[in-house]
Amino acid sequence: MGIYGDRDAAAADGADGARKPLWQEEPVGRRRLPDPVRESAVRAVLIVAVTLTGATITFFLTLTGSWLAFPMALVSIAGTVVATWSVLDVLITRQMWNQRYGVLSEPSSTVRSTRREARRARREARSAGRIPRNGRPPAAWPSTAGDSRYGAPSGRG
Repeated sequence: MGIYGDRDAAAADGADGARKPLWQEEPVGRRRLPDPVRESAVRAVLIVAVTLTGATITFFLTLTGSWLAFPMALVSIAGTVVATWSVLDVLITRQMWNQRYGVLSEPSSTVRSTRREARRARREARSAGRIPRNGRPPAAWPSTAGDSRYGAPSGRG
């Protein structure tokens, strides 16, 4: 007899008597951050945490009137500048990573549909006999009238 009785133990075992696994893998909604982005994010979190701790200590030192309040205020101001830079570093590193490695060479659905329509129009024009198979209209010799390269008068005075 199980902890919950025979009926509950049988239900936990399943219909065929096999127990369900304790750990089940579930698909992750988002992919893991790239290593450089994750490193800068961890660094930024640590710097912001230390800066907030320093700011809290500065606040309490100011309330007590301690002589350490002024030096800690300067440290907190410097920490705020460094924390801001570290958060910007995360954004810059993420953007750099996306520009280098994040581009997928897949045409978007709008481009795909536009190309499909252009192919359909070419196919219809070809079947109507207006355009030859190579996709170019029949070539005629270009007119040399007015072209100074061929010695013809251009009409300019």
